[in-house]
Amino acid sequence: MFAAKKTVTARVVSRAGRLFSAAAGKKYDVVVIGGGPGGYVAAIKGAQIGLKVACVEMDNVGGTCLNRGCIPSKALLNATHHYTAAKHHFKDFGILGGESLTVDYSKLHDQKTATVTGLVKGVEGLFKKNKVDHFKGMGKLAGKNSVSVTRADGTVETIETENILIATGSVPFVPPQITIDEKIICTSTGALNLEKIPESMVVIGGGVIGLELGSVYQRLGTKVTVVDHNDRCTPSLDVDIGKAFQKALEKQQFNFEFGQKVDSVVNKGTSATVTVTAHKDGTQKSIDADVVLVSTGRRPYTDGLGLDVLGIQTDDRARVKIDSHFRTNVPNVYAIGDVVAGPMLAHKAEEEGIAAVEIMAGKHGHVNYDAIPGVIYTHPEVASVGKTEAELKAAGVEYKTGKFTFMANSRARANQDTEGLVKVITDAKTDRILGGHIIGASAGELIGELVLAMEYGAASEDVARTCHAHPTLSEAVKEACLAAHGKPIHS
Repeated sequence: MFAAKKTVTARVVSRAGRLFSAAAGKKYDVVVIGGGPGGYVAAIKGAQIGLKVACVEMDNVGGTCLNRGCIPSKALLNATHHYTAAKHHFKDFGILGGESLTVDYSKLHDQKTATVTGLVKGVEGLFKKNKVDHFKGMGKLAGKNSVSVTRADGTVETIETENILIATGSVPFVPPQITIDEKIICTSTGALNLEKIPESMVVIGGGVIGLELGSVYQRLGTKVTVVDHNDRCTPSLDVDIGKAFQKALEKQQFNFEFGQKVDSVVNKGTSATVTVTAHKDGTQKSIDADVVLVSTGRRPYTDGLGLDVLGIQTDDRARVKIDSHFRTNVPNVYAIGDVVAGPMLAHKAEEEGIAAVEIMAGKHGHVNYDAIPGVIYTHPEVASVGKTEAELKAAGVEYKTGKFTFMANSRARANQDTEGLVKVITDAKTDRILGGHIIGASAGELIGELVLAMEYGAASEDVARTCHAHPTLSEAVKEACLAAHGKPIHS
């Protein structure tokens, strides 16, 4: 996209082995704007390979993921899963009394907060350990070699640097006809901190975030209705997995209203009314709920960043344009994570951050975008990597599939948690694994084996001939690969 920049800046090595720019007046080799997963990981990696690094973050380090996203939501998902299991499923193992269980909602949030606080302190400790300078304040591009930091008290400091890495992440996208108060009508941020368990909730958007947070409250007794303009939830999933996922959620009493356009959301003070119109026949109806969760995606967060000051180019979705080496059209300015194209995933941002600083240091950073997993942390979990059948059909690629259900897996049967399956998609000619899709308990952990296999270009036969411990859920991955290559043993 952009011509590669030839680096001519000289560098010298200090006694401590750290690289410093030899150009006059340059204090840092790289300043990272944003302390989320992409930003803080990039800062630490940069320091580890000898760069002098500063990280600018206006909030607690860890960004949305640690403070208002991945971590607090998973803490609540874990806690409510335990509650549901104890209340409804422990009796299957001869452990009685579950129906009398109650929830201390305040304590539920206390453990979530403690988890977040501990991890934030952990990242701060890693900054100190790796000698990353942390500037707390609002970062703004002041020039191609400088970043201004506005602190909470209004004071401003300018940092000089050889390179700048934009890692400012994303924020919830809110349709213009909806007004958020984070109590009755909320984004994911508000949904993580509701003062009480609502009796009813409408989730606008049938994607990952809405279904995860919807699961939290459904387990706590909330009647959850999901409204979406698509004809099914999570349409990006492989069709087989998507159908199984939707069926599993419906069994949990999720109510889905598909093919609906949201006309308005009216806040009534103690509840809200969502008015929708069906795409199919134009029928309009209203849905009342105590809380409305607006989960309609996220947008890049570049507010006040000063992209226009340097003329940094963006695309039609306000994402920063970069080349294959994460460089913008402005020399020395790079960008990664949710602020650029690609899936908005914390681990994708981390890999990009590491690759970007390696490139700045003259190394060969690289990200394999065909091996980036995605996980939905409901129960059952859903995890995917690589291509779906629909994508391969559209590309005209000949493929084979192998499937294995957890119902036929010994460990799943012993655990009495047999819902779901593993699906592996391979090249019909070479047997190379092109995609892996799992729905079931621990899918987010199991997908790692297929990610690693794809990273190393493995065939399904390679995984099928690898010894797996018995009894484990991972044997379902082996069996699915056996099915893709030939025939499974246990089905």
